[in-house]
Amino acid sequence: MEIKADTTVCIGAGMCALTAPELFDQSEDEGTVLVLRREVPAEQEDAVRRAVNLCPSGAISAS
Repeated sequence: MEIKADTTVCIGAGMCALTAPELFDQSEDEGTVLVLRREVPAEQEDAVRRAVNLCPSGAISAS
């Protein structure tokens, strides 16, 4: 699974960083999503799916 994030769509809600802090963070300057690890280990795929579903702006996706 690979994570994709669109910082132009991100509204800085932080749900991704709260749901999977080992994979997501937020920019200190703008508060937008930072992907810490694009390739997701199998044991963290459920957390990524939750983060994608919780993102209010649809800025993150995974495939």
